[in-house]
Amino acid sequence: MTSKIAGFSCCVRRWLGVSLVTTALLLTACNRAEKAAQPERLPVPGRPLTGQIVKVDLERGTLLVDHDPIPDYMPQMVMEFQAGAGDLANLEAGQRIRARLIEEANGVFRLAHIWVQDGLSESQIAAAAAELHEDTVIRGSKVYRAVGENLPDFSLYDQSGQVVDMNRFRGKKVVINFIYTRCPIATMCPAAVTNMMTVQEGVAAAGKSDQLELISVTFDPEYDTPGVLRDYAAARGIDTSNYSFLTGPESAIKDLLRQLGVLAEVEGPLIQHTLATLLVNEEGRIIDRADGSRWDTQQFVRKIVR
Repeated sequence: MTSKIAGFSCCVRRWLGVSLVTTALLLTACNRAEKAAQPERLPVPGRPLTGQIVKVDLERGTLLVDHDPIPDYMPQMVMEFQAGAGDLANLEAGQRIRARLIEEANGVFRLAHIWVQDGLSESQIAAAAAELHEDTVIRGSKVYRAVGENLPDFSLYDQSGQVVDMNRFRGKKVVINFIYTRCPIATMCPAAVTNMMTVQEGVAAAGKSDQLELISVTFDPEYDTPGVLRDYAAARGIDTSNYSFLTGPESAIKDLLRQLGVLAEVEGPLIQHTLATLLVNEEGRIIDRADGSRWDTQQFVRKIVR
């Protein structure tokens, strides 16, 4: 086990400096059935805040929040905060939230990385995470799902803050990968998203968009909240009519990583990780897999539209 972890770290260091990433990923994939790393959490900026939304003001770009006391910093009060466009689009008055309070250098207070505290949705997501974890444990050494096996069932939040269950995608082909929004390496997550968009465009050109769903699951869920994912998609002009960016409990994402054989670990300010893109058929069975950032997107397009 130690030798496998050391080998993965070595591959990651080489991938940052030279062009051997594909080889490293394929070597790592040989052992994915036995080991998939579970990333620790990268720090999220700001102070934790909880409260209830009083008003969402789209024109001013603000949230009016009746927030709870922030120990050693601020008493309970109703206060206006700046917020991102994605969060403003997702939120509404009356919702309870938890967020990160960021005090800007100019004295402006901003809320970011906002999670809605909705009991029903949280219960649904938690129940699905528990079932996924139980399945992961039961599968044991056979946890890795190879081509020919079914994609595991899971439920996560999409970029609109809605609960997404995998049953929603039955009857369509699904392309799924893993990314995180603050990944700074152009040949990794940004390239992975570009590949997904290329597949999306190729399928659309064939007039078969209604037969496809694309999914990118974040490695970094505490930072990549629904609003952050919504902003990420909007900034890149991504058509989200059939491309969902998913986030949710770290436990569920870790189990997905294990079952789909994707390696990840925090190293300094980065999540070092492998890349994998899976093609799933209408019945939920994995029918193809591409490792790394250099793969034949048109091969996936052909399998989707045929």
